[in-house]
Amino acid sequence: MATACASLLLGTAGCVTDPTTGQQSMTRGGKGAVAGAAGGALLGGLIGGNATGALVGGAIGMLAGGAAGSYMDKQERALRAQTAGTGIEVQRQGDVIKLEMPAAVTFDFNSAVLHPEFMPSLNKVAQTLAQYQSTYVNVNGFTDSVGSDAVNMRLSQQRADAVANYLKGNGVNPARITSTGFGPANPVASNATDIGRAQNRRVEIKLTPMTEGSTKPTN
Repeated sequence: MATACASLLLGTAGCVTDPTTGQQSMTRGGKGAVAGAAGGALLGGLIGGNATGALVGGAIGMLAGGAAGSYMDKQERALRAQTAGTGIEVQRQGDVIKLEMPAAVTFDFNSAVLHPEFMPSLNKVAQTLAQYQSTYVNVNGFTDSVGSDAVNMRLSQQRADAVANYLKGNGVNPARITSTGFGPANPVASNATDIGRAQNRRVEIKLTPMTEGSTKPTN
């Protein structure tokens, strides 16, 4: 029955995720819900015109009850093991995991083209995110305050898109992913120093658990 959840890219409201193994199974009521969820995915596709519509029409991989904490614990451990020594910082805020990637290890100056040498690290992130399907993935780009807001907004969006598209191309369901550029907003350090500006030039991946009744975060 777990195959039915995965193959339809739905998981449906009748599918739950084991917080220990990360595997999905169908609840007793879920069997009768498959047809309805498939119809919902079709309707969502018609409304949204893309994979995000399918996510709305038939929610994928929803976590039941209080399973989110232990599920995110295991995902955090996997991400820390996979990203050790890569320059990616793993942070935990409640049930939300944030991966922070400094621009210096990800992109050249004023460029949105991923460093080829960084791709193996991002591959490891993609593998883990593909394994733990019951999370929303928000990719957010930020810059320092040097230059015009228009240029910074465009560059931050392009960098967020570059990371998001890489994840999509390496096994992460596009319906889970949102990418947003924030330009110089939300600095993590002072823009008055070179060190501070370097810290502010970053891409963050925010992972939020899919729980019953939750909606896809916008950033």
